[in-house]
Amino acid sequence: MSTKWENRAQELGQDFFQKLKGEKPGIFNKAWWQGQIMEFAMKDESFKTEMFRFVDVFPVLQSSAEIYRHLKEYLFKPGIKTPPLFKTVVGLGSFMQDTATKQIASQMEGMAKGFICGQDGKSAFEEFKKLRKQRQTFTADLLGEATISEPEAETYVKRYIDLIESLAQEAKQWPQDDLLDKDDHGSIPQVNVSIKVSAMYSQLDALAFDLSVKAAAKRLVPVFQRAKALGVFLNLDMEHYALKDMTYALFKKVLEDPSLKDYQFAGVVVQAYLRDSEKDLLDLIAWAKSHGKRITIRLVKGAYWDHETIHAQQEGWPAPVWLDKADSDAHYEKLTALMLENHKYIRSAIASHNLRSIAVACAAAEHYKVPKNGFEIQCLYGMAEPIKAVCVNAGYRVRVYAPIGELIPGMAYLVRRLLENTSNEGWLKQGFADGLDTKTLLAPPKPKQRGPFVRAVPQAETSVEHVAKYVNEPFRDFADQKQRQAFALQVQKVGETLQKTLPLRSSLINGQAYETKDIVDSIDPSKRDRQVGKIAMCDASGVEKAILEAQKAQKDWASTPATERAKWLFKVAAIMRARRDELSAWMVYEVGKPWREADADVCEAIDFCEYYGREALRISKPQMMQNLPGESNLMSYQARGICAVIAPWNFPLAILVGMSVAAAVTGNAVIMKPAEQSMVIAHIFAKIALEAGIPPAVFQLLLGTGEEVGARLVRDPRIQTIAFTGSRAVGLEIWKQAGQTLAGQRNLKRVICEMGGKNAVIVDNDADLDEAVQGVLKSAFGFAGQKCSACSRVIVVEPLYEQFKQRLVQATQSLTVVPSFDSSVSFGPVIDQEAYDRLLKVMQDVAQRGTVLTGGQAAKAHGGFFLEPTIVENLSWTDFVWTEEQFGPILALQKVQTFEEALQKVMESEYALTGGLFSRSPSHIEQAKEAFAVGNLYINRSITGAIVGRHPFGGYQMSGGGTKAGGPDYLLQFVNPRHISENTQRRGFAPNLDSTDD
Repeated sequence: MSTKWENRAQELGQDFFQKLKGEKPGIFNKAWWQGQIMEFAMKDESFKTEMFRFVDVFPVLQSSAEIYRHLKEYLFKPGIKTPPLFKTVVGLGSFMQDTATKQIASQMEGMAKGFICGQDGKSAFEEFKKLRKQRQTFTADLLGEATISEPEAETYVKRYIDLIESLAQEAKQWPQDDLLDKDDHGSIPQVNVSIKVSAMYSQLDALAFDLSVKAAAKRLVPVFQRAKALGVFLNLDMEHYALKDMTYALFKKVLEDPSLKDYQFAGVVVQAYLRDSEKDLLDLIAWAKSHGKRITIRLVKGAYWDHETIHAQQEGWPAPVWLDKADSDAHYEKLTALMLENHKYIRSAIASHNLRSIAVACAAAEHYKVPKNGFEIQCLYGMAEPIKAVCVNAGYRVRVYAPIGELIPGMAYLVRRLLENTSNEGWLKQGFADGLDTKTLLAPPKPKQRGPFVRAVPQAETSVEHVAKYVNEPFRDFADQKQRQAFALQVQKVGETLQKTLPLRSSLINGQAYETKDIVDSIDPSKRDRQVGKIAMCDASGVEKAILEAQKAQKDWASTPATERAKWLFKVAAIMRARRDELSAWMVYEVGKPWREADADVCEAIDFCEYYGREALRISKPQMMQNLPGESNLMSYQARGICAVIAPWNFPLAILVGMSVAAAVTGNAVIMKPAEQSMVIAHIFAKIALEAGIPPAVFQLLLGTGEEVGARLVRDPRIQTIAFTGSRAVGLEIWKQAGQTLAGQRNLKRVICEMGGKNAVIVDNDADLDEAVQGVLKSAFGFAGQKCSACSRVIVVEPLYEQFKQRLVQATQSLTVVPSFDSSVSFGPVIDQEAYDRLLKVMQDVAQRGTVLTGGQAAKAHGGFFLEPTIVENLSWTDFVWTEEQFGPILALQKVQTFEEALQKVMESEYALTGGLFSRSPSHIEQAKEAFAVGNLYINRSITGAIVGRHPFGGYQMSGGGTKAGGPDYLLQFVNPRHISENTQRRGFAPNLDSTDD
């Protein structure tokens, strides 16, 4: 903090405080009910959490009984101090409960109206008039649900234009007020509207950066043109960090449109809690200078701190926000000064309820000779009323951020406001509720010293001598231009490779290529006339040779210390980490994986190596069973013997790597047989494993058909373990064959078998529709539904069905269907001709038995195996599309009357792999945990995307043998336990036995 204006800031701050004496913001000083709620929320963190969850779900509750049930479930948990009002409601008889819950509903709606100034522009007119009478102006913000389809985006554009037109018409009646309607450069618009970028285009995605900006600009330019014609100011709001760069790019692109050349009344937000916002601000200033523009910057602290920190931790990324409030405050002051220093190019809007921040802005403005009307103070509607009044009386322009919208879409906004009001670090709470002294509240922030923000932090290779705590490999942050460009470069390079003469990929037996004359092509599913590889298919002789080599190598590998085996595995992880974008690119072409899915596949493969390496070290240490004098009891694990790994094509790297390295690191020789559709990436991985130093006979690759190579491995008596992931039909045949004891067989075979699912999601009648629709969309149609964990059934509890169905269908129809090598893909091809023909027939046939809501045909695109994502309803509960796995983009919907019926229906399936629930009822969530018996149950999130060590994955019933890949017991499938008990007593003495002789 510069000392140039610190003394003046202290003077102004003290003066403001003197004028605030005895005043409180309305949120702390309203009717008894609301005041008591806020008081309890500030005193009891557990009550605050549950109360705000109740506030969140309240708008969708459609009866007094539902309100009562949720109120009881949230606020009467053990350990929560509940206000007397709620205790009274719960203790009343049924008639009075109905009356009391209606009263609570009325109070809740009143609370929301305290922060939301109207349901639409017309209902907000009176509030805006009141504000102007108080000599405060406004910026109108349209609240709404997440924009998840193109019809919804079109609706938002129309709503914005309607709002602009209606406010402009209304403003004609308003008298001119120089404090509000003029700045030091002249007149400014009376009407000011804030726009959410995410509302402009439903497929907004940093991966499709240019396309997203172009599509959003196409809708936004007409809005700006209308605003220009009517003399209205438009501001682009800033939302989550992932949209930051796109928001700034969109802002520039729109204002560079020739029709807006002389439009000077546009603004954008800078969030001071972001660690790289100074760079963004400097870039905006430079852009304004170079384009002869004068733009407005609304400087805010930021409203999504919790989301950004949680999201970063989940993804394994550095947090983009300052983690200490003092850092945010100091950064805010620095950016304030930078804006005011560049007053020639920037209209500064200082958005804060912190009197210290406001005083610093006023002092800095004086230093840079910016007049009082040359910048403005912005506050939120329904908050900080005394601060607004003081600033107005001091001659500053105050603008109120005024949300407009219905209660349901506005509830997320309300919860954020309540959190801010009750936060222990929030200035309003500290200043008005806690009553901290002015010296403390006006003290300069004391930031911690921080280094520059680095978005991608590479992980070092794991050392067996110093094994660090296991952490997941972070996914690529595609909002980062550098990471996006690096990935695109590898996709381009691999694509160029495919235009050349392709090398022959063959089996690797004892490290040597095993070539045959049986050559097949690996085909790009997005472009069926393009070869991705030429494959020499293995024959019976190759299988026999590989088994013999594995037999020779087995004993030495099993006796190799676990530390050496783990060291090899950590080296494999390091090589894949260094080549991860290249590996992803091969999967983009060979199996049609979209970019984000391909990157996740490589991350999972790396995770398996890192996790299983650590697990191997753990289980390699003999365990003392009971420590008794005179007896040693140790249990240890030994390798079972040769393991055949039969892997699928849908996770062509991750599952192949996971099964094969688990077998190898536990001391077993491995023979891999990948799916025919993904043999190129399998060959690349086998080469990496050999490069990392494993004995070549221990890790062999056979490229061939399941009928020729897979069947021979399964039947051979020398194979001790079979690790399989694939279809139910093949899995059951393997199970059957492995159960037959053949001549020369010395051990019972073990089958580690995962066979898919018919996974269901329940959408409860109180579910968050935004979350439910987006979660089902991702779960059902990610990678064209070609995941064993994919959602293929959705059961919706009435009365939510029609609304959910409509939004899901529109969202599905808005997906971007393009080849997987295109970064804008959100829905790619199915794997091959056989899948295409089979699924197309199912889609066409199902129309005879149900109602196809969308899809059902081949997609008109691109020369690949493209089908339309398909949703069907009104099928019989016994229809094979409802009961059998289709392994493609076909989703069936059903409605039920009660949650209990939904639970009953989901468990009628023979499969039990994954399942999901979207609900905001604590009791229903607990019921699902008990009764929704699947291997992996996901609540209020998508049901795909299991992460190693976080979501150990695998099902039971007809989904598999109950093993959990990526979990602490998985390696035990590849070993046999041995116990050795030794009598250590000799002639009456034993080691380590203390004498009792005096």
